[in-house]
Amino acid sequence: MSNPRALLQSLFVYLVCLPLAVYLGYLLANPNDQATFFTVATLLMVLSIPLLLRYHYPLLLLSWNMSAVLFFLPGQPQLWLAITALSFGISVAQRMMDKRTQFIHTPEIMWPLVILIVVILVTAKATGGIGLRSMGGDVYGGRRYVQLICAIIGFFAISWHRIPPERAKLYVALFFLGGVTSFIGDLYMVAGPLLRPIFLLFPPTGTGFEGLSVERTRFIGLTGASGALFAFMLAKYGVRGLFASGRPLRAVCFLFFCAAGFLGGFRSLIISFILVFSLQFLLEGMHRTRLMPAFLVGALLLAVVIIPILPRMPATFQRALAFLPVPIDPTIRRDAQGSSEWRLRIWKVVLPQVPQYLLLGKGYAMSQDDFAIARQPQPGFEENWGATLAGDYHNGPLSVIIPFGIWGAAAFLWFLIAALRVLYRNYRYVNPQFKTLNTFLLATFVIRAFMFFVIVGGFYGDMMYFVGIVALNISINGGVARPVRQPLVEVQTVTPFPSVLARSPRFASTTRQ
Repeated sequence: MSNPRALLQSLFVYLVCLPLAVYLGYLLANPNDQATFFTVATLLMVLSIPLLLRYHYPLLLLSWNMSAVLFFLPGQPQLWLAITALSFGISVAQRMMDKRTQFIHTPEIMWPLVILIVVILVTAKATGGIGLRSMGGDVYGGRRYVQLICAIIGFFAISWHRIPPERAKLYVALFFLGGVTSFIGDLYMVAGPLLRPIFLLFPPTGTGFEGLSVERTRFIGLTGASGALFAFMLAKYGVRGLFASGRPLRAVCFLFFCAAGFLGGFRSLIISFILVFSLQFLLEGMHRTRLMPAFLVGALLLAVVIIPILPRMPATFQRALAFLPVPIDPTIRRDAQGSSEWRLRIWKVVLPQVPQYLLLGKGYAMSQDDFAIARQPQPGFEENWGATLAGDYHNGPLSVIIPFGIWGAAAFLWFLIAALRVLYRNYRYVNPQFKTLNTFLLATFVIRAFMFFVIVGGFYGDMMYFVGIVALNISINGGVARPVRQPLVEVQTVTPFPSVLARSPRFASTTRQ
């Protein structure tokens, strides 16, 4: 007798697998065709559905800060956008099919985000729609709408699930260390032909490379990698674990990773490093320990050693310190000052436009005519014209209120205040097991908000950072901590020696009255 199961397997192989293999072989005869990439990727995704159903959440955390792109899709969207939509859909489907699946609900964060996404959609509808030029649309700017919406969806996809305490360290590492992949794009000019295909997934991060000359190249990808390692080490060890644990190798690695960030030449990165570290230093109470005078003496000695040789150090290193009154190359200082003055000119031109966009924001949509105009310098406007028309204001408040009006600004402020309240509660009242992590998340959120409002920021770029920090905090802590109220103990007055007092004349007369 024939085995029915074996017969079905044979039919599946002959009717499905073999024709599919032949079709894939035909496609791979022209591997550079975009249709080939799309078909193979779709097939691999279908085959990996069981893995995605089980591991979609750690994949979401890993991809959140990665620099990878889906090069085979139109417009080359970032990987985290696709994983966010996929993880959100899987979570919703699992909740619909299994009512026992419980999500973490945080209404104090949910409502401002819901209102913000409504404002985004209404503004997009009223100002030209969410046009995706890469998908054949006739307007530009749709990518920013997609990025904002996916960031908000990502909050729910991350915060809905409780991270088991035994896996907290692993998931925190996935979240922060995904940003190290941004350094891969810096290696484009020194990679051989065999390694070039990897840059389809991790695109080059800069232009104007001359080899990898430290003197002439701003390592943009290394900046992101340095920030990721800085965040991971502070989140895992804290200031106490790095400098007061008796393990000097940790402190050496931490300082090395911070120093690598100087090769990007970004002043904002160094300012954020200093502010986040200082705030966490205070929140951990390290200013009341012997580390405080040790750090002051160390900073003084470092300044004495570095300042005399600073003009001979790499240009990017000098540019990163241009915000300090230290001796650097005059050309480099003029370049840094020119960048600051360029932003000030943009703000001076954009500020008078704020009143006309208070009720209905400008949105992100750009017609083809506007896009062509933005690429051409206008008389008296110099290079500010394109950046202003495209919405690149390099200023946090302007990047919110002009595209989305006062309603978007109010919803965003509501979100920031609610998020700070959640982060503070989890820092103040949660289990000591996550004290170091919660301290870092609170410190980095506060400093990022300060940078957004005071120094430099962009709404559609920074929103995913704000949302990711709060969502990770909620997921790690299992929600929002509340102060524990001690139950009141009723104190009863016990009369000593009642029989003796009952025979007392004074006690008896008082009782009768």
